[in-house]
Amino acid sequence: MVAAWQKLWKLFLKYKEVLLYLIFGGLTTLVNFVVYAVCARVFCLDTLQANASALIISILFAYITNKIFVFESKTDTVKEIFREFFSFLACRLGTGALDMAFMYVSVDILGFYDILMKILSNVIVIILNYIFSKLVIFTKK
Repeated sequence: MVAAWQKLWKLFLKYKEVLLYLIFGGLTTLVNFVVYAVCARVFCLDTLQANASALIISILFAYITNKIFVFESKTDTVKEIFREFFSFLACRLGTGALDMAFMYVSVDILGFYDILMKILSNVIVIILNYIFSKLVIFTKK
């Protein structure tokens, strides 16, 4: 039994970053989805307003969780923190713009079901965000 746990632990450590990214990416997606749904259904905001609200909240949540838990980023100076945050923000705004365009075209123009399109859009965005985070934002020194 102990050997099985040791094997699982080694496997976890080997893929820790990807697994944590998937967990926190899933939570970020959940935050994004819930904020979107509340804004769209409860506050009756239009698609783009609800989506923008969801993006702002989920970007802040993602930065904190990615920095602390996923990539374990250690920034020593205020300059490094600002560089890291603003590169994170720039990349997330880029994928956010892609998300907004996807939602606008698929829902407002083509008339597809908004919740299904939101899920599909988030899958694409999660993959792109991992690539940007790994290669651009939280690079190891």
